[in-house]
Amino acid sequence: MGVTLVPHILHPPESQRFRLTLNSDGEPHPIENVLSVATLVCGLVAFAATFFVAAHPISAWFGTLGFGMGLYSQYVSVTTPQRSLNIIGLVASFVGVALGIAHGGFLP
Repeated sequence: MGVTLVPHILHPPESQRFRLTLNSDGEPHPIENVLSVATLVCGLVAFAATFFVAAHPISAWFGTLGFGMGLYSQYVSVTTPQRSLNIIGLVASFVGVALGIAHGGFLP
């Protein structure tokens, strides 16, 4: 009584391995992907800038830009991974713009 190893479980084919992609439907969506990533980047910049009170204009402007871009990106998104990045970026942008305004607003 030995243990038999099933080769396809230990070494799955290339098509079944984990791949990080925003195009989960197999079709290319370059504009939607750029919008999703840009929303995430703007949101992260806005959120990170909230930790520095003197950076309130950066937080307010990037948060506003990320929130507006994120809403449009969510409207035109095609795949679930794009929508996931959009939601993370939208929430971070909202927090960034809210705290940026609370710390002094859009002007230095």
